[in-house]
Amino acid sequence: MNLKYLTHFSPAGKKIEPAGTPTKHRLNEQITAREVRVVDEKGVALGIMSKNEALKLAESKELDLVEIAPHANPPVCKIIDYGKFQYELQKREKIQKKHQQQQQMKEIRFKWRIDTHDFNFKMRHAREFILQGNKVKASVMFRGREITYQEYGKEILTRLVAALDDIAKVDQEIKSEGKSISVILVPDKSKKKKTVESEQ
Repeated sequence: MNLKYLTHFSPAGKKIEPAGTPTKHRLNEQITAREVRVVDEKGVALGIMSKNEALKLAESKELDLVEIAPHANPPVCKIIDYGKFQYELQKREKIQKKHQQQQQMKEIRFKWRIDTHDFNFKMRHAREFILQGNKVKASVMFRGREITYQEYGKEILTRLVAALDDIAKVDQEIKSEGKSISVILVPDKSKKKKTVESEQ
C-alpha cells in the first residue's frame, strides 16, 4: 500500500508518527473511501457511515479512525488509539520473531553398528532438543564400504522416528546424503501438549 510519509497527530494533538515514517494503515484524512464500515474501540460494529461522520465520531472520542480492511466493500475502519495500536502490533511481531529465532537445527549422529545403550542415550538427547522447540537432524554415518549397510542405518532412523512419535513429526523423510542417510524431525505441538497433559 503506497502511503505518503506524514507526521501524524492524534485528535488530542499528540504526535505518534515520526516525520518520514510511512504508516502501515491509512488513518483519519488519509482514508480515501467516501463511506466506511465502522467498528468502535470496544469492537462494536456501528454500521456504514460517511467518512466525515466517522472522523467526527473518532475525534469526539479523541481517538483515530484507522482503515484495517481496505479491500472490503466498503472498507472497514476502527476507532482506536493508533499509537497504542502500533505498539501492540510491534510487540506481537517481536514475539513472533523471537519464537522463529529460537528454533535451531540440532544434529544427532549414529553409527550403523550401535548398541541399545548408545541408541537410547542419543534418543534422549534428540527428545530434549525437540521439547526445547528445535528441529533435529538425525544421521547415520558410513565409512568406505560400510555404505553397503544402508539398510541398517534406515532401521536405526525408523526406530528413532517411532521413539519420538509422541512429540515429533517427520519434516524430511529418510534419504541418502553422500556417505550418510538422514531424517529431519520437528516438534509437533499437538502431540507435545497431549504428552505434557498425560504426565501431569
